[in-house]
Amino acid sequence: MITIARNWRVVVGGVAAGSAAVLGFAGASASAEPVLPLPPVPVTVSQAVPAAPNAAPLAAGPSAAVASPAATAPLEVPTTVTAAPTAVSAPETLVPAQSGTITDFFKGKGVTLEPQKAEGFTALNIVLPMPRGWSVVPDPNVPDAFTVLADRLGGDGLYTSNAQLTVYKLVGEFDPKEAITHGYVDSQQLFNWQSTDASMADFGGFPSSIIEGTYRENDQTLNTSHRYVIVPSGADRYLVSLDVTTAANQVVATADATDAIVNGFRVTSPTATPAPAPAAAPAAAPSATPAAAPISDAGATATVTVTVPVPVPAVPATQH
Repeated sequence: MITIARNWRVVVGGVAAGSAAVLGFAGASASAEPVLPLPPVPVTVSQAVPAAPNAAPLAAGPSAAVASPAATAPLEVPTTVTAAPTAVSAPETLVPAQSGTITDFFKGKGVTLEPQKAEGFTALNIVLPMPRGWSVVPDPNVPDAFTVLADRLGGDGLYTSNAQLTVYKLVGEFDPKEAITHGYVDSQQLFNWQSTDASMADFGGFPSSIIEGTYRENDQTLNTSHRYVIVPSGADRYLVSLDVTTAANQVVATADATDAIVNGFRVTSPTATPAPAPAAAPAAAPSATPAAAPISDAGATATVTVTVPVPVPAVPATQH
């Protein structure tokens, strides 16, 4: 909205006109002697004129007959322009699908899922933290696994806490936003599923879903976090999935490790346009120090990183 305020101020000078009218009449006289006429008597007639608001006062003095009109002040039109606020679009709200897993969705669209392996994979940058005591393990229960991590030190002896990462290349046409609305369904189909948290907010600027909760398997209650994210790389698109699962009776003991994996997980694309930044704050006054040049990621190299803390073993003292 643009508001223009007009403030009009006009100074009008009042004019007081004083007219000196002298009227003399010479009447006839019976005397033979000539009568000299009386000297004229000046009569001053003053006419009061109401002064206009803010008018300049008239000059004082008994002999002032006519005052010159005051000069008219120039017209002032102060203008205040208020910039219209920048429209901020509300974040898109996705409605979770009530049926059909994300795999079912892709099959219905004729999209092929091609499993990828970690060795030699360069299409995406994937960071998967590995807590102390965890290691990369082969898992025959996850045939399409990209990487599987397992807790080799903790556990209750019945279930081993683990993190399963899978990556599929998606061949075919589909809407990523529509696809991701099916991200909850496969978890919700688990036996005795109980949700504890869920979100369809973008992950690193890419369509994503995450759902957390518990379910029953082999007479055990398991706690799990399951995230999907669809990431483009060049002309291709990939479905990345991360499941982090632990026994319910080990949730507290493994909390630091599982939280590190879930919160430290990252997926980026060497070719995708970065997510738009939030609305910028009003510009600050220029600083005397020149701004640093932005860091370019044009030469970024696609990598798959597994962070492994390596403890330094103590060196036993030499006995003499």
